[in-house]
Amino acid sequence: MSSTTTGTKNEITLKGSVEVVTEFFGYAINSILYQRGIYPPESFTSVAKYGLSVLVTSDEGLKSYLTQVLRQLADWLTRGSVQKLVVVITGVETKEVLERWVFNIDTDKAAMAPGVTRVKSQKDIQGEIQAIIRQVTACVTFLPLLEESCSFDLLVYTNTDAAVPAAWEESDPKVRFLLL
Repeated sequence: MSSTTTGTKNEITLKGSVEVVTEFFGYAINSILYQRGIYPPESFTSVAKYGLSVLVTSDEGLKSYLTQVLRQLADWLTRGSVQKLVVVITGVETKEVLERWVFNIDTDKAAMAPGVTRVKSQKDIQGEIQAIIRQVTACVTFLPLLEESCSFDLLVYTNTDAAVPAAWEESDPKVRFLLL
């Protein structure tokens, strides 16, 4: 998994079960939405997770949406169908893509074979998650303030043979183009 934000790229790998990776994505998305001010700070509450204090939304609509997305993400992760997850931040009025947070997913195909198990300590997994959450927080300090109201989209890049629920829709990659 890698995180890419406005011109910055760092590679970090997180290995763990589908449940752990899905849960991590939930916290990472919440962290980005809070850190970038997409939702008001009062709509987040602090919880202790991974040895850190992380913020999660208390907005029922957002919680419901994220639960739905993460449930489908877990299904695709189980099948080894996910290539990357992208959080796109867009200006509400301008419709301009302001940021793309990219989490590449590298599935261990050998671990998906029946009867194969991989063992990794909870401490190691927690340390990797802490590093990624800290990286998200650190990246924000270098990003410009978002001067306009923003919205976000979650893009899940899957293999072409992945079954897509009817409620989901195709999207363009929402890439920011710079004209020089």
